[in-house]
Amino acid sequence: MPLSAFWRGLLVRRHFPGAGLILALPGGPLPCVHNLGGEIRVESCSLEAGVRIEVYPGGVLAIGKGTYLNRNVQIVASDSVVIGQQVKIGWDTVIMDTDLHGYSGQPAKTRPVVIGDNVWIGCRALILKGVRIGDGAIIGAGAIVTKDVPPLAVVASPAATVLFTVAAPTN
Repeated sequence: MPLSAFWRGLLVRRHFPGAGLILALPGGPLPCVHNLGGEIRVESCSLEAGVRIEVYPGGVLAIGKGTYLNRNVQIVASDSVVIGQQVKIGWDTVIMDTDLHGYSGQPAKTRPVVIGDNVWIGCRALILKGVRIGDGAIIGAGAIVTKDVPPLAVVASPAATVLFTVAAPTN
């Protein structure tokens, strides 16, 4: 790991009170964090260049230990976004718990997003409000996830179709 990742991580860490080790990998702009009055809880994790995080008033963002956010990942938390431990998120992925704007004078709708532990999310996936992704699931590149994904499931295509679910090992 290049030493610059530690230095860059210190610059980003100021946005994450009480966080563990934050690595901000070199090769582009620092990750951008806009906390507009919410709560951010981050354990040790790695962020690539171009990551953008927005947390709105009253919103909560929690990122677990060992999680990796690749280039240009965007996370928007207006209500609650919880990302588990050891999650790997591919480049250009968007995770949001809100529509960001209302329709016909109505306020924006928000619903929490929960991503379990050991989940892998392929590049350019879109995880929308109200989704719960179970532990060990795999989200294929380009999937648009609008409904819950069971643990150990493999989801692919823009329709986020469950291709199969791996049976949990028995002891």
